[in-house]
Amino acid sequence: MAVQTSLSFIVSFLSSILVFAALQFCKKFFASSQSLTLLAGFIGSLFFILALTAISNLETLILGKGFQSRWFPEVFICLLTACFACSTVHRVAVTTCILFSFIALYYLNAISQKFHTSAPIMAQDVSLSKKKKK
Repeated sequence: MAVQTSLSFIVSFLSSILVFAALQFCKKFFASSQSLTLLAGFIGSLFFILALTAISNLETLILGKGFQSRWFPEVFICLLTACFACSTVHRVAVTTCILFSFIALYYLNAISQKFHTSAPIMAQDVSLSKKKKK
């Protein structure tokens, strides 16, 4: 069940703020071991996806339904903010955040292509439909 764009914007915006706050609140905990540092990078990629969803929904509300997110500025800005959030935890968290974010972006694009691409229209061959006149 799909929600409205305005509600999706509100939910993703508030969720991204909560994820960012949790990452900052627990940064000493995440920096305490290697596996938790990797988890911080994964949480940073969740922040990236939520922020990208919020920005895309806001642009859809403002600019209309046909708008699509691009590499620059939407994806780049969201990735930069996620990397900044992870850099306060540990520098390895930044690297894992970038890797997890690109993986998530690939699958997000695949899902988007599946649901938003219309079926190709088959063009009829004009030469077969017209008969030769003599």
